[in-house]
Amino acid sequence: MKEKTKREEIADKAAKSTLTGIVLSVLLVFVKGIVGIVGSSYALVADAIESASDVVTSLILWFGIKIAARNPDKNHPYGHGKAEPIAAIVVAFFLAGAAVLIAVQSIENMLSPHDIPAPFTLWVLALVVIGKELLFRYVIKVGKETESNAVKADAWHHRSDAITSAAAFIGISIALWGGRGYEAADDWAAFFSSFVIIVNAYFIFKPALGEIMDVAPPKEMIERMIFVAQTVEGVFDVEKCLVRKMGFEYFSDMHIKVNGNLSVSEGHRIAHKVKEALVKDNDKIFDVLIHIEPY
Repeated sequence: MKEKTKREEIADKAAKSTLTGIVLSVLLVFVKGIVGIVGSSYALVADAIESASDVVTSLILWFGIKIAARNPDKNHPYGHGKAEPIAAIVVAFFLAGAAVLIAVQSIENMLSPHDIPAPFTLWVLALVVIGKELLFRYVIKVGKETESNAVKADAWHHRSDAITSAAAFIGISIALWGGRGYEAADDWAAFFSSFVIIVNAYFIFKPALGEIMDVAPPKEMIERMIFVAQTVEGVFDVEKCLVRKMGFEYFSDMHIKVNGNLSVSEGHRIAHKVKEALVKDNDKIFDVLIHIEPY
């Protein structure tokens, strides 16, 4: 059996968390939709719509992760890592679309008289909030471990679902407490949720766009790479260190200074030692291109 590469192992871990979210979201679509219709709660129906978008976007993320895990080929010598942030950007747009849909429907419901939501809807919402928050914590942990913007986007999608459910819980509670005349509290809760979803969409979009634009990683990572390179015998200094993220991995261009009187073969040997040291220190570094400068 062929041994999996580090990239494939990370992708499998990320895909597993995404599939877990898909299964739970499918279940919630039916539960929240049916309970919302029977219990006369648009906030809960809006929640079901948000969960339905979770399913679609999580599937997009899953495909993005699978594509990003592919090894480099002739047409993609740097791999397929950009598929991952592209999937995250698509998710952000889906979230924004769902938010607009919920906001418009909420306003329509505010202008139309309807029944007060049934009390049993609160129990469903309480369970949804707990379940989605636990799922968020699991997925965001995987996202941080894999350094995957797509998985982090999926996690925040679950957190937004928990927030919209919490808002619906508050709105329905107010409607039940106030009685006649407070029916719109449920709709206001759904309207508020749309803004929360928009904000989450922005925070998903921003880092994904940054990765596509090759934004530099945290300076601590670059400082660590410079430190490791300088520990290699024969390296006098590091003149430049450029790093960019490609999916689950990092690529770097580094300029090191060595004795100007060394032979080409000796300079080449030192460059290989630097690359080996960097990859050994951080297994998420896929490749380092070393340029030799005379000291």
